[in-house]
Amino acid sequence: MRPTKLDHVAYWVANRDEVADFVTSRLGMHVIDRTDTFTLVGSNARRGKLTLFDAEPTRERGALKHVALRVSSLAAAQEQLGGDESFVDVGSEGVRLGLVEAPTDVEYDLDHVALYSASPEETAKAYLTLGFSPAEPGPSGAPRVEVGGAYVEFHEGAPGDPEKPLLNHLAVLVDSCDESIAAANDRGIEIDNVVDAANTYAVFVWGPERVRVEYVEHKPTFSLT
Repeated sequence: MRPTKLDHVAYWVANRDEVADFVTSRLGMHVIDRTDTFTLVGSNARRGKLTLFDAEPTRERGALKHVALRVSSLAAAQEQLGGDESFVDVGSEGVRLGLVEAPTDVEYDLDHVALYSASPEETAKAYLTLGFSPAEPGPSGAPRVEVGGAYVEFHEGAPGDPEKPLLNHLAVLVDSCDESIAAANDRGIEIDNVVDAANTYAVFVWGPERVRVEYVEHKPTFSLT
């Protein structure tokens, strides 16, 4: 299991158009793909993205604290938002997005995902088994792991076991889905399902505290923009 980058964060939301309209008008993203069941948004199809799956209301925050996007100028991004805040709540279901100023060659790429954990240090160590790399704590001071220059950090809190979670899954890009399946079996990691789609081939596993992690391989046909 050798992920190369944080590919996307997938949500369950009751009103995906509300979220998509906000991020495309205020956060430098565009609609990359839209189907009957989901909308994929981002500033670049081959970098960090958000996937918005249709779901019944009302969603529960569960493990997901926030998702932060990386920008080269925080002031410019805040001006586009129309204020001086670094975090914004989008819609009514707890989609909380933040801005982090850091060197980046793609504006509004994924910087980090913040998750609640009952035991942040232990959870960070468990993610190493999933192929993530160790990382020093960032500005928040929370334990974190790294993948392709982006991070997953773990904040003290109770993720619970919600019936209608806001977080669908975290997705990381891999060169070979089959190798990830074999590694999951070797390490005793519980596989949820395998999806062979038109442009991607992916395996979903259950990570610590019942967070689903997707290992996705882009097929040669992958041509989203």
